[in-house]
Amino acid sequence: MNWKTRALAASLIALGAAGFAAAEDDLSAAIAQDYQENLGPLFLYFHQHPELSFRETETAKRLASELGALGYEVTEGVGGTGVVAVMKNGEGPTVLLRADMDGLPVKEASGLSYASTVTQVDIDGIEKPVTHACGHDVHITALVGAARQLAARKDDWSGTLILVGQPAEERIGGARAMIEDGLYTRFPKPEYALAFHVAADLPIGKIQVPLEQVASSSDSVDIIVHGVGTHGAYPHMGIDPVLVAAQIVVSLQTIVSRSIAPLQPGVITVGAIHGGFKHNIIGDKVEMQITVRADDPDVRLELLDGIDRVAKGVAISMNVPEDLMPEVIRSATETTPPTINDPATAQRVRDAFTANLPEGVLVNPPRDGMGAEDFAYFVARETGVKGVYFNVGGTPADEVKDAASHHSPFFKITPEPAVELGTEAMVLGAMALLQPED
Repeated sequence: MNWKTRALAASLIALGAAGFAAAEDDLSAAIAQDYQENLGPLFLYFHQHPELSFRETETAKRLASELGALGYEVTEGVGGTGVVAVMKNGEGPTVLLRADMDGLPVKEASGLSYASTVTQVDIDGIEKPVTHACGHDVHITALVGAARQLAARKDDWSGTLILVGQPAEERIGGARAMIEDGLYTRFPKPEYALAFHVAADLPIGKIQVPLEQVASSSDSVDIIVHGVGTHGAYPHMGIDPVLVAAQIVVSLQTIVSRSIAPLQPGVITVGAIHGGFKHNIIGDKVEMQITVRADDPDVRLELLDGIDRVAKGVAISMNVPEDLMPEVIRSATETTPPTINDPATAQRVRDAFTANLPEGVLVNPPRDGMGAEDFAYFVARETGVKGVYFNVGGTPADEVKDAASHHSPFFKITPEPAVELGTEAMVLGAMALLQPED
């Protein structure tokens, strides 16, 4: 059965099975029509006008305008450029729907007719190309779609709906910035929070809802390796920071292979290394940028402490004096704990999808990487908010094998089915939670 053309009778039966009142019209058909009239052009706008983390001013303005026109009470500038929209609809739970807004400093090479050609000055003061190379344009478009359907179906749910356009997910700093700016004190605090990610490695028409572990922790670490500059032909007259840095890069992998249990996942990746400026000159400094990933808090700490240990140990072994020891700097902003779904709430959402979507939509592929998500801050244990984060397919099934990865210049998804299913899933998930519990 085509998920876009479900019969009305099947929809009514399914909605009832999910435990909330049936809509008067076919939700799937209404979303498909909305895509043709509104969401399709909106997606093109967002894709062609991407903005970098904490620089999403026009994106936020457009998102706020769209939500305000639907009757939501909208506040801008939360956590920098964040958008919060509230709709109260009687007594009941409070549910938050979140979509991240930022693009990436990547020059698009997707070959799409609507590819981004935008450049923007980043927070580091450097002008860079910008692309939605991770699908956030799908997320914010679907948020508007969900907002429209939920506003039109107020007889089918009761409670308070909070819609969040979040900045700077790519710098894993926007969620925490919104929390610190009073997201849970200035606005109604949710009992539940939902978010989704379009996935290039998942076929169109498929949804994955993990019951527990969703994403890993992430920490950005910088290492400054100091040396003593000299002529390249006289290396014994100085201390070569390039050589020290190279040894550190290799030795860092022993932390993963020899310091943590072999069945515990962990990643230390050196993503950037810069040093020197001429063939025959040994410079005095090398700068390294590292990302660290873990699923377990203790493993996370072991990895981070291990970087300190290896950097200093390698330097000592290569005769670097005490006053030139490497500086290891853990980012205070680019850091997030693991994202973990609340099992019971995730099952409620899965049940709603099973009841309302065609058979076979739900899939459960194994994790094959350690991506991170700062949605974790919205649903951290100390907040008491129960979270569900899921994935929606974005690539035709016969193209998944060769699909470009997220963050690639060649990244692309098929927007219409991804936006439509993402919208429908957000609506169904929200409506399932905006009901009295049994």
